[in-house]
Amino acid sequence: MAPTAIAINGVTKRFGGLTALENVTADIRDREFVSILGPSGCGKSTLLRILAGLVGCEEGGIDIFGGRVSGPRDDVGVVFQTSNLLPWLNIEANLRLGLEIRRGKAAARDADIGPMVETLGLKGFEKHFPHQLSGGMRHRVAIGQTLLCDPRVLLMDEPFGALDALTRDRLNMELLRIWQRDAKTVVLITHSIAEAVLLSDRVLVMSERPGRIIRDVTIDLPRPRDPSRTRESAAFGEYVVELSRLMGVG
Repeated sequence: MAPTAIAINGVTKRFGGLTALENVTADIRDREFVSILGPSGCGKSTLLRILAGLVGCEEGGIDIFGGRVSGPRDDVGVVFQTSNLLPWLNIEANLRLGLEIRRGKAAARDADIGPMVETLGLKGFEKHFPHQLSGGMRHRVAIGQTLLCDPRVLLMDEPFGALDALTRDRLNMELLRIWQRDAKTVVLITHSIAEAVLLSDRVLVMSERPGRIIRDVTIDLPRPRDPSRTRESAAFGEYVVELSRLMGVG
């Protein structure tokens, strides 16, 4: 069994008199793909920001590879709901931006971004600007910007939520291919039960606010996963039904 990459230990987060998270506890193994499901307002995004070291918590704590999280870490990358690209930089410059912030201009300038551009299907668009790309392409740039920093842990907060179903499926497959190639630990926040089943090794289900982990579901489907074949399997449907029931929508 792979070692623990992320240990979430009794995390409680309050905003004034509002308790957003209460005694959240879970372990995520190295190179595991874990999705977090839960109703709107249950604290999923807050938990992800605590994992990223962007906000603190009142009780408990997070350990990543044995070190207590007290702020942003170089081995943790975050992809947010919006692409957050700088509109005055072209795609090549936006891809290098994360490296520049973390390691300096020289490292960003000298980095070979060609393989990442190929992986993301952005060949020929390096000199374009964000407004010249589709929403799906901008999200690919944002993912590439984070992956070029080569984090061991990738945290993703609903990165495809605003996209149409076809683009979302394509990016899901690209994400799976990158994860399988680079063997990173991935934590994905999503509202889509089918997406969570398709992508994940495990799905953590959260309660209504204050958010708690109420179920840890192992997704025992063979890899690599093809969207059409996987979704047609009886086991896929059973997982969707189980998670829907846990989410109160079944």
